[in-house]
Amino acid sequence: MEQKPKSQEPKVSKDDYLPMGIGLGTAIGAGVGVAIDNIAIGIGVGIALGAAVGFALSQRDEKNSNGD
Repeated sequence: MEQKPKSQEPKVSKDDYLPMGIGLGTAIGAGVGVAIDNIAIGIGVGIALGAAVGFALSQRDEKNSNGD
C-alpha cells in the first residue's frame, strides 16, 4: 500500500471538529443510553457533550494558529 507524502495528507480544519464531536457524542451516547435503559437521554447527553468538546477543540486550534 502506497503512503501519501506528508504534504498531501488531509488536515483537519477547525470547522471539522464540531460535526466530528457531535457524531462521536451521538455514538457514545447511544451506547450509554442502552446501558442505562434510556436511549433518548443517552443520545441527548452525548450530543451535548460532543458539541462542547468539538467547540472547545475548534477554539483551541484557532488559538494555536494565531500564535498565542
